[in-house]
Amino acid sequence: MSGATLAYIRLDCSPQQAIARLALEETPVAINHESVYQHIYRDKQRGGDLIKHLRCQKVYRKRYGSGQQRRGMIKNRLSIDLRPDIVDQKTRIGDWEGDTVIGKAHQGALVTLVDRCSRYTLVRRVDSKHTNGVCATISMLGPHKAQCHTITFDNGREFAGHETIAAHLQAAVYFAPPYHSWERGLNENTNGLVR
Repeated sequence: MSGATLAYIRLDCSPQQAIARLALEETPVAINHESVYQHIYRDKQRGGDLIKHLRCQKVYRKRYGSGQQRRGMIKNRLSIDLRPDIVDQKTRIGDWEGDTVIGKAHQGALVTLVDRCSRYTLVRRVDSKHTNGVCATISMLGPHKAQCHTITFDNGREFAGHETIAAHLQAAVYFAPPYHSWERGLNENTNGLVR
């Protein structure tokens, strides 16, 4: 690991930023950001302090796309690609993004729903992240039923009851592809603020 890369990390730059800055300085770098993260985590195991310079010091960071998918796909799910074009324009009230936020030590969870146009946000506590509890909590959109056209979720198993939600709210439910959280960026950003 080059000293220049580590110097940028110590200045609280992310590994991606450090590599990009070195490229701008025309300093040849034959390393990718994932290798920098792995170096930082090895440094932590040896008692180093590089991890303190990361924005988010997780106990364990799963590599992007690593490991096997341990659960099946949600049945009868509709891809986000099938959504009407008006949803992407964010000009119509009633197109929602939904997700769950897990509590510390996996104690309880929050269900968050954000309207894509108005950014109106609904947050409710749910005792567990299981399908039944999440479906019941999403019924909080009931008073907004007339203004509910679509809901977009990630692929969490807690949304396996999407057909029940769709029938109750008379709205179409769509799912973003796995590892495409940016396609539900408004809700992901809101969850970060809620945390």
